[in-house]
Amino acid sequence: MAKVLLAEDDGAVRDMLRTSLERDGFEVVAVANVCEALSRIAVENFDVLLSDLHMPLAGDGFTVVSAMRHTHPNAVTLVLSGYPELDEALSAIRLQADEVLVKPIQIACLREIIREKLSHPVVRRPPATLSVASILEHDLDATVQAWMELVGQNEELTCIPLNFAERTGHLPNLLADLIYRLRMPATEKAAFSFAAHEHGDLRRRQGYTAAMMVEESRILQVSIFRTLQNNLSSVDFSQVLLDVMTIADEVDSQLKQAMLSFVGPEPAQSAA
Repeated sequence: MAKVLLAEDDGAVRDMLRTSLERDGFEVVAVANVCEALSRIAVENFDVLLSDLHMPLAGDGFTVVSAMRHTHPNAVTLVLSGYPELDEALSAIRLQADEVLVKPIQIACLREIIREKLSHPVVRRPPATLSVASILEHDLDATVQAWMELVGQNEELTCIPLNFAERTGHLPNLLADLIYRLRMPATEKAAFSFAAHEHGDLRRRQGYTAAMMVEESRILQVSIFRTLQNNLSSVDFSQVLLDVMTIADEVDSQLKQAMLSFVGPEPAQSAA
């Protein structure tokens, strides 16, 4: 019995496809989002992926396709899209989806496509992969530039005039600390970030508010994940969920250390 991973955020469509495929003799694991799909791909074997292109964001399906292709290179990968734009179709092909199917699709047609592709398997080598740490190290400048572009669109942050060096000077060291953390054994405790400590002190002297510090940190996480999104074809998905949690934890830890420096030492209490 062929095992199908069905990734679709629309509950009615998901239930309809699951029921129909199970009636046709397939074992179906149905998930509603990218996170659930990646979790299943990491621990289970699948013969077929059937993924919506948007769950709910454009590109979500590409993330799932890339994960499946890296983890289970011989699985049949099919993408469902209600918006068959040329650019999206080309992107799906670049990520090695076997076929892009336009919604709505007839169940009989879908069944025929799946069975035909399963009966004529294509043996593929797993694509070459890079660790998340290596990707961030290689694309450090691009991540900094992406961060700066987002900050430049933020009226709250740009109300304080700073040049590029003053605005971004802390980022290479913060990212270096993050990359070091990603390469540490999971059992080791994260090191104190001197870069974060210095950043908090600098931002206080530059006139930032606490809310602005938090917003900068949020944008940093967005920029980091955009860098990973731009490198989906080479991400090592065997560790990606753990790495994503580590990134969130490290960036939040750096923010805490920066905020402690930002508010400064507690004033000494006078003797009674």
